[in-house]
Amino acid sequence: MLKHIAIPRGPFDLAADLHLPDGADEPLRAVVVSTPGSSVKEQIGANYASRLAARGIAALVFDPAHQGQSGGEPRDLEDPYRRGEDISYAIDALSTIPGIDADRIGVLGICAGGGYAVHTARTDHRIKAVGTVVPGNMGTSFRGFQPEGPAAALDAMAAARLEENRTGELARLNWLPDTLDEAAVAGLTDVDTTQAITFYRTDRGRSAHSTNRRLARGDSLLLGYDAYHLADQLMTQPLQVVLAGRRGNTGSYESGMLLWELAPNPVDLMVVEGAGHYEMYDEPEYVDAAVERLAAFYSEYL
Repeated sequence: MLKHIAIPRGPFDLAADLHLPDGADEPLRAVVVSTPGSSVKEQIGANYASRLAARGIAALVFDPAHQGQSGGEPRDLEDPYRRGEDISYAIDALSTIPGIDADRIGVLGICAGGGYAVHTARTDHRIKAVGTVVPGNMGTSFRGFQPEGPAAALDAMAAARLEENRTGELARLNWLPDTLDEAAVAGLTDVDTTQAITFYRTDRGRSAHSTNRRLARGDSLLLGYDAYHLADQLMTQPLQVVLAGRRGNTGSYESGMLLWELAPNPVDLMVVEGAGHYEMYDEPEYVDAAVERLAAFYSEYL
């Protein structure tokens, strides 16, 4: 069963889908799903949420503030701190829904959403268990993307923001090339970029609510962000890490192993052999294997 709900978040709402099990005994254990950067609730989050619901676990997936069908201006902002706050607002709403056990709520973070989930769970201990799939630390990723180094990038961003304030025009950047042809012209032909474009920008996984754009001024926030800061001291919840066995240029394997080493209470590590990062988004063989392990984890720790 699928219910569309609105989550109050200050002056606007987050658009969310609650996937509910059919015929399961109440009160239900539940999981809030934190999605990858640029992704909306109908994409990767729905693939995992619907499967968890089929295994008796309620799952709430939402569009981040400023993105998708959620409110918030300016549009297309990827603010890592707000992404974490979104999870806490989702727990606020989920814990008041009849039939949900407010004392058995976990989180599932996928890709960048894995880092956001960890960062939130450190200080929001209403979260009782933390699951991650190909988790990424957006700060580490963005700092690594800067050819002149992150400090020089911040200098350039400061100048660009001054220009934006002068003109009143907010710049936006692509998350990915819009087509495989554009990627080839740019020399981006590696398997991970190709699979990302095939998922996000073709009928395989495209959503009309995902713009493939991010607000340029948000990149300075990402450059200064560390999803795992103080996780070794504060994130005491049980942790599940699911990784793709084929390493690529996303860094999620390395990020997931670092998280595993940092966490005070790691309980299960799964490496899905043969899978690449983006194949963990929607390939049934790999997603089903991950969800079986996640469902067992949540059933034990929620």
